[in-house]
Amino acid sequence: MNNKIDFLLFGWLVHIFYPKYYRPKYGYQKYYILFFQYIIPQFFFRLNPKVKWPVHFTSKVISPENISKGILCDPGDNLNNYIQANNGIIFGSNIELGPGVAIISSNHQSNNLSKHTKNKPIKIGNNVWIGANTTILPAVTIGNNVTIGANSLVSKNIPDNSIAVGNPCKVIKEKEDYSEDLSKIIFNKKVSEKYFNFLKSNV
Repeated sequence: MNNKIDFLLFGWLVHIFYPKYYRPKYGYQKYYILFFQYIIPQFFFRLNPKVKWPVHFTSKVISPENISKGILCDPGDNLNNYIQANNGIIFGSNIELGPGVAIISSNHQSNNLSKHTKNKPIKIGNNVWIGANTTILPAVTIGNNVTIGANSLVSKNIPDNSIAVGNPCKVIKEKEDYSEDLSKIIFNKKVSEKYFNFLKSNV
């Protein structure tokens, strides 16, 4: 389907159902796909209906009210993601999660499995890629410009500008500066001024 026709027919529905969806206007995801594969399962079949961004029907987002996120970031939009935000999760901008990623902000109490432990929120910085089937455990902080390899278990903080892999996840080398010029993106809707510095930071 032509990009402009696709936007005219389905873009307005995406705006209504997903007030926190900020992506390139064209070329990222077809709007008709968002409608049929995301909006219908989420809001008509009540799969993750409280989430204000696209979540794939195979994924689960728990306590979305405890999630804050930037732009170019839609936790749970890939296959089989599990996002549990009982203690809060703070996502930066330009974050991608591979299929099968689990982010778990609280564990069950060992002496009472019906209750969850209290802990600090998980924090994930800007320009972060988290590989397939990775698990991120409570209270972890992942810095800016980080790549986490597939099948990793992130149980401790990962610093800025790192490539980290393994179980437990460890830094294996320094990562080069993020080079994509995000300031050239034409978004699907107006972006708040608070993100302008981020968009210009890689120019």
